[in-house]
Formats: sequence, C-alpha cells, structure tokens
Amino acid sequence: MDDTLEALFDVIEDRKETLPEDSYTASLFTHEKGENAVLEKLGEESTELVLAAKDDDREEIAAEAADIVYHLLVLLSMKDMDLEELESELEARR
Repeated sequence: MDDTLEALFDVIEDRKETLPEDSYTASLFTHEKGENAVLEKLGEESTELVLAAKDDDREEIAAEAADIVYHLLVLLSMKDMDLEELESELEARR
C-alpha cells in the first residue's frame, strides 16, 4: 500500500507543478474556489462513503474510500505537506 500511496502522491505533486490542461488533479489546484473545491469534495465523498456503508455495498465503499484518500492527498499537497508527516502522525497514534 505504501508504494501505491507514494506513487499517487508523486502524480499529484507532478500535476501541481506542471498543471496539464486536461488533468482533473491540476484543475483542483487552479479552481476558482481555491482549496474550498477540495474541501467540498472531501465532504461529498465522505457522505457517499457513509451511504455506501449504510447500504453494505462493498464495491461502493472501496470506491468512495479511494475518492476520500485521493482528495486527502490533494489537500496535503495544497498545504505543502508530505506523506511522511501523515505517516508520523499515524505512527504516533499506535
């Protein structure tokens, strides 16, 4: 899982730098709402995850959880944080 998260975060960081026009990730960094666009997506995806869990829809739970992780990583990148900071916090909670 570490490799997957690191690879995804690397892509997000690259999109932040290069801002390709056809990239959804890049559009989040340039959105007129600023970081509120990502915050709104996190709220939306959280609600969708709760509903999927309520319905006991395993496939949808996995999809919505992935959406939350993706948008969380975008938010971390926006705040100029890295995965090591997240990992340190998680390790401290063991």
